[in-house]
Amino acid sequence: MGCGIDVKQLNDARIEVKGDKQHPANYGRLCSKGSALAETIDLEGRLLHPQVDGKQTSWQNAIGAVAKRFSAIIQEHGPDAVAFYVSGQLLTEDYYVANKLIKGYIGTANIDTNSRLCMASSVAGHKRAFGADTVPGNYEDLEQTEMVVLTGSNTAWCHPVLYQRLVKAKKANPDMKVVVIDPRRTATCDIADLHLALKPGSDALLFNGLLNHLYSQGYADNAYIAEHTQGMEEALRMAQWYTPNATTTASHCDLQADKVETFFRWFAHRQKVVSVYSQGINQTSSGTDKVNAIINCHLLTGRIGRPGAGPFSVTGQPNAMGGREVGALANQLASHMDFAPDDVDTVQRFWQAPNIADKPGLKAVDMFRAIEKGEIKALWVMATNPAVSMPNSSQVQRALNKCECLVVSDCIQDTDTTKHADILLPALAWGEKNGTVTNSERRISRQRGFLSAPGEAQADWWILSQVATAIGYSDFNYAHPKDIFNEYAALSGFENNGERDFDISGLNNLSQQHYDKLEPFQWPLSKNQKTSSERLFSNGRFYTENRRARFIAVTPRPPAEPPSSDYPMVLNTGRVRDHWHTMTRTGKSPRLSSHIAESFASLHPADAEKIDIQDGELLQVSSHWGEVIVRAEVSQDQRQGELFIPMHWNDQFASAASVGRVVNPHHDPVSGQPEFKHTPVRLLPYRPKWHGFMLSRHAQDTLEATYWNKVKRKHLWHYELAGEHAPLDWALYARSMLCIADQDAQWTEFFDNAKHSYRAARIVDGKLMSCIFIGPDHNLPRRDWLIQLFEKDALTPQQRTRVLAGEPGPDQEDAGRTICSCFSVGEKTLLKAIKNGAATPEQLGEELQAGTNCGSCVPELRTLISQNIDSK
Repeated sequence: MGCGIDVKQLNDARIEVKGDKQHPANYGRLCSKGSALAETIDLEGRLLHPQVDGKQTSWQNAIGAVAKRFSAIIQEHGPDAVAFYVSGQLLTEDYYVANKLIKGYIGTANIDTNSRLCMASSVAGHKRAFGADTVPGNYEDLEQTEMVVLTGSNTAWCHPVLYQRLVKAKKANPDMKVVVIDPRRTATCDIADLHLALKPGSDALLFNGLLNHLYSQGYADNAYIAEHTQGMEEALRMAQWYTPNATTTASHCDLQADKVETFFRWFAHRQKVVSVYSQGINQTSSGTDKVNAIINCHLLTGRIGRPGAGPFSVTGQPNAMGGREVGALANQLASHMDFAPDDVDTVQRFWQAPNIADKPGLKAVDMFRAIEKGEIKALWVMATNPAVSMPNSSQVQRALNKCECLVVSDCIQDTDTTKHADILLPALAWGEKNGTVTNSERRISRQRGFLSAPGEAQADWWILSQVATAIGYSDFNYAHPKDIFNEYAALSGFENNGERDFDISGLNNLSQQHYDKLEPFQWPLSKNQKTSSERLFSNGRFYTENRRARFIAVTPRPPAEPPSSDYPMVLNTGRVRDHWHTMTRTGKSPRLSSHIAESFASLHPADAEKIDIQDGELLQVSSHWGEVIVRAEVSQDQRQGELFIPMHWNDQFASAASVGRVVNPHHDPVSGQPEFKHTPVRLLPYRPKWHGFMLSRHAQDTLEATYWNKVKRKHLWHYELAGEHAPLDWALYARSMLCIADQDAQWTEFFDNAKHSYRAARIVDGKLMSCIFIGPDHNLPRRDWLIQLFEKDALTPQQRTRVLAGEPGPDQEDAGRTICSCFSVGEKTLLKAIKNGAATPEQLGEELQAGTNCGSCVPELRTLISQNIDSK
């Protein structure tokens, strides 16, 4: 979203984080992750000093080691033997220097970004249709439209601030239609007038069907098509061939024909339509075609470049757009230029680059394959965790382990990627950085650091510049991020003359004072403009050679790896509400782990019945590439034959929940984006000898369990456990796990031989320090009440008597599981308010604040109200 944030230092040294009410991206709203930022800025687990070969060293030695090892490999094997893998968590200035160094000076385009995993298909689709990677509209379009199509996007959870703007707009205009296109029924469906739970991979067929319907029913804007587009006939021919009518389209997509007809009719009858799409479209082996199938429908009707109308890609990272602008993808150059000879010449002359790359480099999946083969011998990873986030992550870990020289710049000491590193470089974290970012609506905002650099941490642009200088390259003598921004802005306008979409040359000579005070603006902002551009293409002129937009003929393709008798189910991955990427940041926040504390696989009841698994049991999910063990969540919201597993868990937080091990590495042939949304898998119940959980004020380094999952909670660590071998002495096992050494502890325990049940609690000076519960199956007491006891300075006699029961007595307080993470409001607290008369989410908000911040819990509030009012 690119939300504006106000940070205030309180008197007791705490940090208060609030939304910036003046920022046009969020107007003061923050999602749960933004609200919890203050919980993620401590120094626990921080990488604070450079390390070379496992030993702490000086910056001079570390920089020298990187320069020496990279130079030796380049000299012996050539520039294509080295690579950078960068990230949407970098600021644009960092991104720019990395791109300039490797493409302009080292002389290879082997730099790719984790944005390849989320936005590459959108980039490719934009370039095919518009001639440039241009997002035409802005967030306000969702408030000014007559119809919003949300496709491949659980907006309520993944972009909750934008979703709340849409909720508010729909309340103001009840005639607005909202259509959700998603195989799963998600929280986003809470405001949907129509939900199309289509078969995974069939999106292009649905939009091809829409294109044919719009044309055949007379809704094409013929004047617009004739004046501003090309290629319509072939695109229509393909659409008519595969999807001649709504009934055929519905059959291909496994949808009801009347629902498809309704969608087509609503789209046709409204002049203002915004089609919002995200990872469900992009993360497939035909994602680029799906993007173009959506854009085709807007070109046919001329619904682009106007208020309240257009295709709208929403990004998955805070600065994915900034990376796209500086050319951090392997197939791009800076300022939205490519490897066409004229573009290469332009960039080389501007940079005075001694050895500029003249052809695209390896995209992410192919890059890590080349590392494992030994073709790439040195890799520098910056601000990302590919050992978890990449598909077929076991192969990626093999590649990292084999890499002759692996350099990692990060702010976290121990990640699944840093453990393979030869050289570790401590980088600044979010609250310490200074530079710019770009959000999904092309809005560039200043990020200003408010914390001092801890230890020896440095800005990524500084680290890169020092290495460049040590290698022997000139022109990296930046003293401040504004120097980089000014150079970057100047490049965007260099010999541009309106021929390239990205141009911020109107800001290419900022003083440090003006740079520090830079207000959010939308590009382009050329030297000939006085104000920034809210929307593009309103004049019907695009960035192709003849300035016409291109229809793309889309031949729908099935997913690259179809289900089989061995792997009959289809796995979909994505985000949950309160976590983000691989938990290296959000895992530090107790609040963000309170809603969903353990990875899970959501599957339909019929599929659960087939393999005889109950809700809450452990489930083994395996594919050609690997396996995970996660908790089963049986849900009617999941289509039969399919399951969903979140992407966040890694080997730091769980024994076997890193879903990247399972995901297939097939990727789109145009964009190189992997197919995270469709992997054939097999399901089997995982039934160990015992199950358990442990709550402890102190982190436990040794977990003697076959299966484990850990999260940080307020005042404690929460562990879920299971084992294939039961200890002979449970008391000895528990004391070993909890590292009991102090003599002052009161140790209370209970063991039922007949039921194979063991429970123990450790209390010191009246305070609950730890507890452990073991049983023969997953049916153990709920953890919520016990977790709340850790907030007490001392247990009451009534609480002490109930600890081993694992649940409170009838008159004891129990908030229940957390529903609202922003204000830590539990389910039982909400149910009590509902019982006392709160009949709407708004009334619950007035009484308990639940749902009044980011609003992403409102669908759950509405469900609670519905279930419990109906049951009265």
